[in-house]
Amino acid sequence: MKSFLYLLLAAWPVALWAQQDRRASIDVESYKINLKIDPEQQALEARTQVAFTSLDDRALSVAFELHNSLNLQRVTDAQGRALQTSRTIQDFTVRVNFQDPLPKGQPVTLTFEYGGVLRGDEESPIYGLTFAAVKPDRVWLLYPGRWFPVSGYTSDRYTMELAVQAPPGFRAVTEGAEIQGPAGPAFKWVGQPGFPGNLALVKEAPQRVDSAGITTTVNFTPERAKNAQAWGEETAKAMVYLTSLYGVPQTANMTLIETGEGAPGAYSAPGMIFLSPSTAGRAPSPRVLANQLTRQWFGLLVSPVNRNHIWIANGLARYAEIMYLEHLNGASVLELEIKDLYVDALTVTEAPVRQAARYEDYSPEFFAVTGSKGGATWHMLRGIAGDEAFKKILKTAADQFANKPISTDDIRRIAEQTTQRNLQGFFIQWLESTGAPEFKTTYTVFRTQKGFRVMGKIEQDLDTFRMPVEIKIETEGNPEMKVVEVVGPSTEFSLETFGKPRKLQVDPNGRLLRMSPNMRVAVAIRRGEQFAELGNFNEALKEYQKALEVNRLSSLAHYRVAEVFFQQGNYQSAANEFREAINGDEEPKWTVVWSHINLGKIYDVTSQRERALNEYTKALRTKDNTQGALEEAARYQQKPYQREERN
Repeated sequence: MKSFLYLLLAAWPVALWAQQDRRASIDVESYKINLKIDPEQQALEARTQVAFTSLDDRALSVAFELHNSLNLQRVTDAQGRALQTSRTIQDFTVRVNFQDPLPKGQPVTLTFEYGGVLRGDEESPIYGLTFAAVKPDRVWLLYPGRWFPVSGYTSDRYTMELAVQAPPGFRAVTEGAEIQGPAGPAFKWVGQPGFPGNLALVKEAPQRVDSAGITTTVNFTPERAKNAQAWGEETAKAMVYLTSLYGVPQTANMTLIETGEGAPGAYSAPGMIFLSPSTAGRAPSPRVLANQLTRQWFGLLVSPVNRNHIWIANGLARYAEIMYLEHLNGASVLELEIKDLYVDALTVTEAPVRQAARYEDYSPEFFAVTGSKGGATWHMLRGIAGDEAFKKILKTAADQFANKPISTDDIRRIAEQTTQRNLQGFFIQWLESTGAPEFKTTYTVFRTQKGFRVMGKIEQDLDTFRMPVEIKIETEGNPEMKVVEVVGPSTEFSLETFGKPRKLQVDPNGRLLRMSPNMRVAVAIRRGEQFAELGNFNEALKEYQKALEVNRLSSLAHYRVAEVFFQQGNYQSAANEFREAINGDEEPKWTVVWSHINLGKIYDVTSQRERALNEYTKALRTKDNTQGALEEAARYQQKPYQREERN
């Protein structure tokens, strides 16, 4: 009895706290924002009215996300009464407390008054990326920057009325159009339901590019203006192709906006694509355009019901890159592109795709799970459905769920209706489970009256796995393709062939996300490269060693190990590994030429010029100019390599 009473008393403060902390789940309906921007002071002031309804009954507080650098002056209710607020810096949230509980479903209006300096170097809600900045000559305020109070990030759709005050000489652009208003630096705009709140202030005159019946408005700074025509033409070309996949977009005429240093390489908003200076300064990228334009349909027009379903948008955007490259260059690009996609998908296996919300937004892990594994899932679904049915799935989803949230089950139902197949096991395997199968095959060949019969067994280690798997049978005549429905850890098969079988190959076209010795090597190397980029060389070396445990002759693994030693100044160990790379499997081929160049650098640093010249000569003899290797070798033949000063 005593212990029960103790537990009851211990739980009482927690229960009381939970009752007092009844933070509501809410549905935001609209924003009315009056915004004043001062580029000279790199500051903004805002008065934002938010209308919402509570989805819970008798909640005592609601929470919004707001950039930490914006100082909240006060929050008032519809009657103008000031409400108590608190902030949590760690997750950029503002909590608003009510004196009386909120009835479920009743409309509520709050007014936030806030302001502050946004130079662009402050801590961002998205780590390492500047989504909101007020510069003296340029302003970009994007939805992920939380420059206005946000609830239900990427899932709760809303409308917005936006009034902007800015100094003379600036143009305000949002939703792909210039904000129109009375004479002077005052602008007003009313948006459609979705995810508005992406605004740019620019000074330069826009360049309009007409191509393929599409007008693209390009707002690049004078330094990048020479690229505007090419970007406009390529945007139209990509839009035409993607329209054939997804159907008619909300708007085909796009606006491209250059941002500034620290901003993401590209970001898609309704009717707009924001490009960083480095992206805008390069030739137009088919990958960037296919990825970002796809989000006009999946992500904006059709939005994931919550972040655990964001693979629908991120995965399709990533896979659209591959489909567009296939469209431009032919099917020959698929093998390498899909291999790279699958390698990245397998670098993160801690959680299934349907638990993606646990990963930090825009992190490598988040995009590996939602983008790469999501893209792999779309590719495998295409393999099951066939090209025409796959396009029908995409168009049906975009049509049925326009301006609505969509879930994984919605995609599954559309795919099942289109293909007339039960795909529940497919979606469970790739989106609700982790890991990938590794096939082992045993078989025996028998002669029959009509030819030959191959009887055998396919084994793999995933209990829940169920998918049709292609089998290629090499015969004395033409190869024959068969399909076996692989179910669970062990599946027996019996296949008839006309010619005498010589060799059997499972998944010959690499359509399935699966493990193999080569894949294990590639995944370990990719993980090592990711650690090396972060400067975590010890973890990088551990991953490279895992690759070498599978394949001691992996030239790429030895080359990556050598790179780490070279950066650390351990030249003897680096030289040993570069030699191992040269004597390895030469996969990829460029590891040979660059190993010779790096050996030459090591000999130059250690004052062995003759040996260095010998390595540069060997590099030139390969005739492999990957990433300018031959020019590099020729340069160091003329002038010895010198390492940078070390602190």
